[in-house]
Amino acid sequence: MHSKYIKRCIKIAKNGLGTTAPNPMVGCVIVEDNKIIGEGYTSPYGGAHAEVNAIDSVKDKIRLKKATLYVTLEPCSHHGKTPPCCDLIIAHEIPKVVIGCVDAHEKVCGQGIARLRASGCEVILGVEEALCKEHHKRFLTYHLKKRPYIILKWAQTKNGFVAPNKTSSKRPFWISGKMARQLVHQWRAEEQAILVGANTVIEDNPSLTTRHVIGKNPTRIVISNKKLHSKKYAVFNADAETIILDTAHLKNDKPLAGQICEKLFERQINSLIVEGGPKTIQQFIDENLWDEARVFEGNSEIENGIKAPKFSICSSEALKVGEDRLWTVTKKLF
Repeated sequence: MHSKYIKRCIKIAKNGLGTTAPNPMVGCVIVEDNKIIGEGYTSPYGGAHAEVNAIDSVKDKIRLKKATLYVTLEPCSHHGKTPPCCDLIIAHEIPKVVIGCVDAHEKVCGQGIARLRASGCEVILGVEEALCKEHHKRFLTYHLKKRPYIILKWAQTKNGFVAPNKTSSKRPFWISGKMARQLVHQWRAEEQAILVGANTVIEDNPSLTTRHVIGKNPTRIVISNKKLHSKKYAVFNADAETIILDTAHLKNDKPLAGQICEKLFERQINSLIVEGGPKTIQQFIDENLWDEARVFEGNSEIENGIKAPKFSICSSEALKVGEDRLWTVTKKLF
């Protein structure tokens, strides 16, 4: 029965995907006599946490004294933009709390559980723990590995090129079709930031937005050693924030991708799509700084051009997306 309600917590938590960062997207369900009497998930960043929303949804608060609260992640025990959720649970005298996994934030990390137990609340920990950790992979990676959760994404031709050699044509060279491009925009809406190198901005002039779907635009990160502050580039429009990471301010004797991760960690960016170009993607591959790779393969071939990143796709099965194939390679989390 505990498993059933934790899975429900995970399902409703996904409503916060792309809006809660740097907070985790938590789901919470309140049950009395094997019936759900309240539900909630994390509001967009700065708003109420899942436990608050779930408790608020219960009309008759007296019922909370006989209820069980289910939550994907340990309730917070510190003051941030909102008060501690532990205090609210204790104040309403909720007698039992079932938790999916421990919060990795250094200001919580078991302290929420300890506070609940000290108040007399029964706490059950680790129900569907693996599923909850997978669900909270962005948040946990950020706090445990001190870097964003990193998704590498590119499209390549059947013979392994990402683009033809530079031509005079200003028309974009599309490898993947419309369905694949729409899916990419959905991915952008789900992550906190997107990163490209300066050459991608200069050659392709991408917007890096979610214009083909409904969703929040990610923060745009550009790696550059060039002066790119020009209105002719779409990444400097008002659609989203753009951060320039000037490589002149990075150390030459340290790997580049690692330094980028350090800078993004400082900015509280907990998930990142690395979208181009191949040299930038290869840097993350070579430094083993990635968690997922999503690779589209189109049906076209070109005689010569820019080679795709060197990467081993172990999976033998690809997902059909329109006329394209999509391979997804995912590392073991922890």
